[in-house]
Amino acid sequence: MLFNSWQFIVLFACTAVLYFKLPYRFRMLLLFVSSYIFYMYWRWDFAVVMLLVSIVNYTAGIHIGKEPNKTKRKTYLLVAIITSLLPFLYFKYANFFLENINIFLSAVEVKEPFSYFDLILPVGISFFTFQALSYSLDVYFGNTKVEKDFVRFGAFVAFFPQLVAGPIERSSNLLGQLRQNHNFSREYFLQGAKLFVWGLFKKVVIADRLALYVDRVFETPEAYSGLTLLIATLFFAVQIYCDFSGYSDMAIGAARILGFKLMQNFNLPYFALSISDFWKRWHISLSSWFGDYLYKPLGGSRVSYGKWVRNILIVFLVSGFWHGAAWTFIIWGGLHACYYFLENWGNKLLEKSGLEWVGSTRGYRFYKIVSVFMLVCYAWIYFRANTLSDAFLISKKIFTDWSQGWYFGGSTVTFVLSCFFIVLLVIVQLLQRKGYASLYFSKSKFHPILEYGWQIILLLGISLLGLSSNSFIYFQF
Repeated sequence: MLFNSWQFIVLFACTAVLYFKLPYRFRMLLLFVSSYIFYMYWRWDFAVVMLLVSIVNYTAGIHIGKEPNKTKRKTYLLVAIITSLLPFLYFKYANFFLENINIFLSAVEVKEPFSYFDLILPVGISFFTFQALSYSLDVYFGNTKVEKDFVRFGAFVAFFPQLVAGPIERSSNLLGQLRQNHNFSREYFLQGAKLFVWGLFKKVVIADRLALYVDRVFETPEAYSGLTLLIATLFFAVQIYCDFSGYSDMAIGAARILGFKLMQNFNLPYFALSISDFWKRWHISLSSWFGDYLYKPLGGSRVSYGKWVRNILIVFLVSGFWHGAAWTFIIWGGLHACYYFLENWGNKLLEKSGLEWVGSTRGYRFYKIVSVFMLVCYAWIYFRANTLSDAFLISKKIFTDWSQGWYFGGSTVTFVLSCFFIVLLVIVQLLQRKGYASLYFSKSKFHPILEYGWQIILLLGISLLGLSSNSFIYFQF
């Protein structure tokens, strides 16, 4: 069930009306049922996986909370982690490992390779698995209290506004809010509706339009010039941002209408001044998840330099592998790790040379924004390419094959519209960066008449120019 579908609008409207009409004691059951209806719209049987993951972590949390023995507490946590990750690893990575085993067997001339599993990846399995695991980890580390109401916990894991593509919520935030009694708020409704409309516009007007060009070029990269491939890469950088941040905006907006405040998942990432800054702005819920539950337990930065390098490399490679079962994603994560190391070494050189003041100049800040964006775009090639050989080919042609002009796509009008909406997005984000336009739930400095006029323009753009046939990119993760 997509956010840009009438089925979701009907489900959400009915849930919202009932949520504020029903007594508090029935609201968790309503959210639990609505969330499972939302998820079962794709495949009812995959809801069983989510239910089992919920049961495992709910049970583990109760045992960890009441067990004084540290060894037994750790045992319950390990059982929760392993049991939760088993379906995640099976559905997402079984065929990847078999494929690489078969490549090795073929190299040593073994003629009977393993057969592949006929698997369909459950939508959002990465998200609800990590959200459920965060609860068990937080109970173990003492960051949240034990939840004894399974319906409430199940609603936390399956909370349908952000179920299939995040943000990945923490129990300390969302589960705590589920324990509260929310009354309808006109202010929250307007905040949520405005954010939802802006997210929908980014998705169906900008991202889906760019996808027409990007999909065609990346499908057969050998047929296009380096300039065309560069344009497609830049278009994809905007497409994936509008697609994913658009979903996050709609999720956060829908939850806000119900009275909930989900964590901010994007904060103008393409204005980042460094790679580390980029990862504080992009998919914030996942970055902070890996930071809290992987990087810090490994020792974080409070270790020797060699171990710090190891920790950074592990986090970025795991992040790449989390996104997809392919070497392209692993290389994408590895590239960001290399960027991170180069940035760290560069900063140390500036400090030693006494030139760290250069970083505060306006010209150098602009240079850093552009250079970080281009480095991120280069890494996006490996994220988007269908195969590793395609990624290498695209990378090579961008730097060597400029003998031809660029491809305008199936329609010159669509290409021009795509460029126009990219410029519009940049203008809006500049206004957000300067604090004039609303970002997340910040106050806008524009007159209310202009604010509502802007919402009308967005709705007209969605109705006249929206393309709603594409699913969200991050549903596959």
